[in-house]
Amino acid sequence: MSYTVLAIVGVIAAVAIDLVVTRSQLIIRKAFWTSYAIIVVFQLIVNGLLTGLPVVRYRPDTILGPRVAYAPAEDLLFGFAVVLLTLTLWVWLGRRELRRRANQDRSKPRAATVARRRALTDTRRENTS
Repeated sequence: MSYTVLAIVGVIAAVAIDLVVTRSQLIIRKAFWTSYAIIVVFQLIVNGLLTGLPVVRYRPDTILGPRVAYAPAEDLLFGFAVVLLTLTLWVWLGRRELRRRANQDRSKPRAATVARRRALTDTRRENTS
């Protein structure tokens, strides 16, 4: 399987996880695109250095050919998929933790309720003595 196909599959999978599985829907938010614009600048710098200094090399038959800052264009797709998936999971796990804490709070009696129960118990003890 070529790097191009893997990059495209990665983008499709990340978008599906964002929209369908976790329902985070980051891809439709302005905040995501703003943060991604910042990230992609640094991605281009790092990719340019790694591929321009030949630290990382790609077999020509596994990529389409066009390059951006020395790196194959597919690197932008792969980077997008990684960023989207990472942020999607971050948001999803954070929401899950908030729901877990909210459920714990609902199951705990409030301080006022506990005080009233103690007062009723104390009153009953006094009346039976």
